[in-house]
Amino acid sequence: MGDRETSNHSEMTDFILIGFRLQYELHLLLFLIFLLVYVMILLGNVGMMAIIMTDPRLNTPMYFFLGQPLFCRSLLFPWASSCLRKKPYPLEDVRRLVLFALFIVTEGFVLAAMAYDLFSAICNLLYSVHMSRRLCSQLVAGSYFCGWVSSTLQVSVTFSGSFCAYRVIDRFYCDSYQVEKISCSNLFVNKMVSLSLAVFIILPTIVVIVVSYVYIVSTVLKSPSTKGKKKSFSTCSSHLRVVSVLYGTVSFVYLTPPSNPELCKVSSVFYILVTSMLNPLIYSLRNKDVKQALRKILGN
Repeated sequence: MGDRETSNHSEMTDFILIGFRLQYELHLLLFLIFLLVYVMILLGNVGMMAIIMTDPRLNTPMYFFLGQPLFCRSLLFPWASSCLRKKPYPLEDVRRLVLFALFIVTEGFVLAAMAYDLFSAICNLLYSVHMSRRLCSQLVAGSYFCGWVSSTLQVSVTFSGSFCAYRVIDRFYCDSYQVEKISCSNLFVNKMVSLSLAVFIILPTIVVIVVSYVYIVSTVLKSPSTKGKKKSFSTCSSHLRVVSVLYGTVSFVYLTPPSNPELCKVSSVFYILVTSMLNPLIYSLRNKDVKQALRKILGN
């Protein structure tokens, strides 16, 4: 019996991540595409952060919150080489998985804080008093704290069990959901932790966003000014696009049945890379203040 258990379980030191199953001739093309996308991510996010920090007109709570997900995204290095070939993923390198979960959850909370900020700006007459610098800092600190709690719990529970001898993950990046698939332990605790995190940490961000926009739409529709309605909806449109892209891709990656592994990899690329590239473009191309600040910098 002992030999049998030994054959089914092993003291693993790493996983094997499988990238896209493509012909070798296409590897260079795919690598160049990923490299171009990541250069655009760095230029877009770092450039947007520089504009926010250098222009005094952008020293508002909205842009203070905006700088947080841009900062997170610029630190998430894409594993482009893992997309192209099999690659070991050492167990001791789980810090990348912790950072990945930390920044994704933190971004969800920051987007919820931005929704609350928009609600306060449109529906609260004492906005400048209510949304103080101290409150903004507390909201950001709380976002990072919740992200840290969520990522630490999820990763700790995921790697606390034993793993089967089969250690191949048909993805190009490692996350808790994929690791649990090759675990030989009872996953009841894992499921309970994931459900608790979803209910007490992830769900509140969605509720805050939905409730804020219900009040925003109700207030704007009651406004007699057509110009005021247009300005309010224009202010919210960029935030809504980013929320839709983030939660839409997350839902597709984790909530849809994995019918085609290659399709799941494509959606994961969109989730990790493309959303990072779109965020600064969405906020800059649709925002008059950012355009003016960019013209000023380019002019100087």
